[in-house]
Amino acid sequence: MAGESGEANADVDVGARLRRLREMAGLSQRELAKRAGVSNATISLIEQNRASPSVGSLKKVLDGIPVSLSDFFALEELPRERVFFAADELVEIAGGGLSFRQVGRDLGGRALQIIHERYAPGADTGQTLLRHNAEEGGVVLRGHVEVTAGDQRSVLGPGEAYYFNSRLPHRFRNVGEEEAEIVSACTPPSF
Repeated sequence: MAGESGEANADVDVGARLRRLREMAGLSQRELAKRAGVSNATISLIEQNRASPSVGSLKKVLDGIPVSLSDFFALEELPRERVFFAADELVEIAGGGLSFRQVGRDLGGRALQIIHERYAPGADTGQTLLRHNAEEGGVVLRGHVEVTAGDQRSVLGPGEAYYFNSRLPHRFRNVGEEEAEIVSACTPPSF
């Protein structure tokens, strides 16, 4: 587990593993540093693999999660965050005349939701205006979409965009005779 210098196992990406465990525990770097009795910079340097902690230092940090040294190194390799998604791997979260295909299945711990939206001619998000605690924006790729956000309304065409506080009551409606397509983002994921 430790080499002659007393440093943690070099075969394990200690920084990435610590960051993932910290995030799974719902802790910020600052909160973990406070719990472990070390500086925020120490946690940051370890997670960036810019500092190789001694076994004793790593144990002190892990006690703040808490997880034992043996569990830290015995854990199965944590899955890497998914970076790329094929078109058929997007997750459908709508129905009817709408298709909202979300990038990624599990958005737990994520700060951003990305959706590839398609609206059949005349389709809309419904008479009840949407509201959620986030910000959202998007770019119309094709077609013409009427976007209502609070007391503002506009028909947007290809290349035009919107960005607003999602707490405003809002609605989307395809006002054209062809399918409309938008790529949108919502932060935090709340749609």
